[in-house]
Amino acid sequence: MSPLRRKIVYAVSFETLAILMGAAVLRLFSGAPAEATLALSVCGAAIALAWSFVFNTAFEAWEARQPVKGRSLLRRTAHALLFECGMTALLLPLTAWFLSVDLWTAFVYELGLILFYMGYAWVFTWAFDRIAGLPESAR
Repeated sequence: MSPLRRKIVYAVSFETLAILMGAAVLRLFSGAPAEATLALSVCGAAIALAWSFVFNTAFEAWEARQPVKGRSLLRRTAHALLFECGMTALLLPLTAWFLSVDLWTAFVYELGLILFYMGYAWVFTWAFDRIAGLPESAR
């Protein structure tokens, strides 16, 4: 699979599942109406698609320059943590606005989502690599 196609397949499949699961998890945490959590999840997924493409392009460029190839537990964990930090910075104001809460409350919701998505990102990326193979940068 070409690097561009791999990134597109990864991002679209990741975000499709994330919309469904994220809306349910956020509704559980916040008690907000399903329409608000679903709309926020869809907007968050659109932002995440763009962020995923940019972040993974930069990560793979860095990864390709590393002397040790492959994706170790540490490298996968760093990938998930860095990705989620960027997502939090991008989504915090949007979460506060969509759910009509202050930034602190939105941050608390985001913390719950961060924990959920860090685990999800780690497992999804591992499974995707097993199915699609490692990208050229990690071989």
